[in-house]
Amino acid sequence: MERKKNTGKNVVLIASIILLIAVIALVVLKISPNTKETIGTASSKQENKIEPEKPKEETTSASLIMVGDNLVHSSIYKEAHRNANNKGYDFKPMLRLIKEKVKNYDIAYYNQETILGGSKMGLSDYPCFNSPYEAGGNMLDAGFNLVSTASNHTMDRGEQAILNSRAYWDKQKDVLAVGSYQSFEQRDELQIRQANGITYTMLNYTYGTNGIPVPEGKEYLVNVWPTDLSINDPKRDTKYQAYKEKVKEDIKRVREKVDVLIVAMHCGIEYTKEPSAYQKDEAEFLAEQGVDLVIGTHPHVLEPVEWIDDTLVFYSLGNFISAQYQDENYNKTVGLMSSLRITKTTKDGKSSIKIDNVENEFIYTYYNQATWSNFRVIPFSHKDIVKYLPGYQKVHERYKEIVQMYDKDMVVVPAYSENVAHGDAS
Repeated sequence: MERKKNTGKNVVLIASIILLIAVIALVVLKISPNTKETIGTASSKQENKIEPEKPKEETTSASLIMVGDNLVHSSIYKEAHRNANNKGYDFKPMLRLIKEKVKNYDIAYYNQETILGGSKMGLSDYPCFNSPYEAGGNMLDAGFNLVSTASNHTMDRGEQAILNSRAYWDKQKDVLAVGSYQSFEQRDELQIRQANGITYTMLNYTYGTNGIPVPEGKEYLVNVWPTDLSINDPKRDTKYQAYKEKVKEDIKRVREKVDVLIVAMHCGIEYTKEPSAYQKDEAEFLAEQGVDLVIGTHPHVLEPVEWIDDTLVFYSLGNFISAQYQDENYNKTVGLMSSLRITKTTKDGKSSIKIDNVENEFIYTYYNQATWSNFRVIPFSHKDIVKYLPGYQKVHERYKEIVQMYDKDMVVVPAYSENVAHGDAS
């Protein structure tokens, strides 16, 4: 019995010693840095490692749509007068289908071909135009907010019409209208607009003023970059280069202050479907200066679209609306309504701009040729094109070839088809 008792005590003693050793080992494991380093070394290091923050990349985009010449002949403003019950001018019915398109875009450009001198000074038609303010106001109502005002018709009714026009545009909020001014100070003032965090501005020049001289010392009245210099002038090339330098200075003054720089060029040879040598030279020059987008007007017919390096060039958008005579090819009544996307990416404090999603849609100005009335502008993708332009599919194919003359991959929006679902306004 005593042996058994002694044996039990020994067992208890041994167990106590083992327990004590285990406790000491556990304490050592917890407090020893070497033990901590040994156990789970890889995972512990990973848990305690501070990863550097990755540079944030921010992206924003804006959409732009553009159309050509708003050429307001007398038959157009007379109909607008009737639309307003002879109390003012209402062009809205002519623009209804276009408004449905334009409302979806952040930036919307058009060229105001005829001067907006206002009805009080007397409206007039070719060759010296003057249009009512409503011809511009109804375009703004349709959603346009970017306007070029330098054309070969800017001087048609003299200095007062330009001052009237400038005063009108200066009253319009959230609209950038450039090309003709009240002073040198206003001409050189930096006008920057913003769309979804993307800053932009536009410069605008015309090739000439139909032989009507711009008053000396008042060159601010209209921006001229002449290409109609006399071929017999021995200083022709020198003069052209001098104007180039002036344009270069204008670009340099604004280029680094905006994300997107647009230049609207009113030049070319009327009614020709391929750009002139001067148009090509100007486009290449502007591309060299870092211009993002070149928008051409004046020929009254549409011309090709192409990329020159990173510069997108529309040589001529053609007419937006006019009462020019309609021939068998619809040359002066079919124009372009083109759109694109501008994307700005900012990383590490540096921004880059990308232009893509370029689409070109044809528009048709319909009017009753017997009565010179019932004007309306119709996109080729709208179902109404079937009613107002017989054979529109052939017309579409004809002008698609012109748009893609220099770039076969340039996107042309298909014409309306009864077999394809459309979301056009009725």
